[in-house]
Amino acid sequence: MSDQFKEILDIPRDFLHDGTQFMNRCTKPDKLEFLKISQAVGVGFVVMGALGYVVKLIHIPVNQVLVG
Repeated sequence: MSDQFKEILDIPRDFLHDGTQFMNRCTKPDKLEFLKISQAVGVGFVVMGALGYVVKLIHIPVNQVLVG
């Protein structure tokens, strides 16, 4: 019975240990890395917006032909 209790107590301890190691390894991005990430996100927004616009542009006439 004590082995099961010890295993249950080890779970939060291991979680805290792993979380502490993770936080110690994390670093803030430098200026160049931040700019690259921001550019990638901006390009993603533009591409997804353009794709949505094209889909909507095609959807409206097709819908009018099918419905009307």
